[in-house]
Parts: sequence; structure tokens; C-alpha cells
Amino acid sequence: MSIPLPFRKSSARDRARQDWIDERRREARMVVADVAHHSDYLVRLACKVLVQHGETFEEREDARILLVVLDAKTPGRLPAPDREGRS
Repeated sequence: MSIPLPFRKSSARDRARQDWIDERRREARMVVADVAHHSDYLVRLACKVLVQHGETFEEREDARILLVVLDAKTPGRLPAPDREGRS
């Protein structure tokens, strides 16, 4: 939720932007709520939306934690090992 600035009138463009963000937030919540039926890529994208635009601190923090879990389970996102097999 954005806070209107006192020195600036709200315009139709601002309202349209906020409506767009609200719709993306709603879609992200649906993906996270049904995480077992969505790809890691889509869940990661939804979490990034919620980390950036979540309405509460708890929502943003939960999305951030889920991102950490996804990163931990996806070995392809880790640095490649060197010649001796170390990362």
C-alpha cells in the first residue's frame, strides 16, 4: 500500500499503478499458497513480488525465508566447483 505524498495530488496514473501492483500481489499470494503445484521459478518470482510489495512485515519476511529455502534446495544456483571439487 502506498502512502500519498502531501504535496502531490493523486492521479489516475498513480491509481492504475497501484491497481496493477495489487493484482500482482494477489497473484503472488495464490502461487505461494499452492507452492506444491508451481515450479520453483514461479514460486521464486512470486516471493520476490511479496518481498518488494508485501503489505506487512510478516508477509515480506515469510517470502524472504521461502526464497532462502528455495535457494538451498536448488543446486544449479550454487557456484561451480573448481578442479579439485571444492566450491
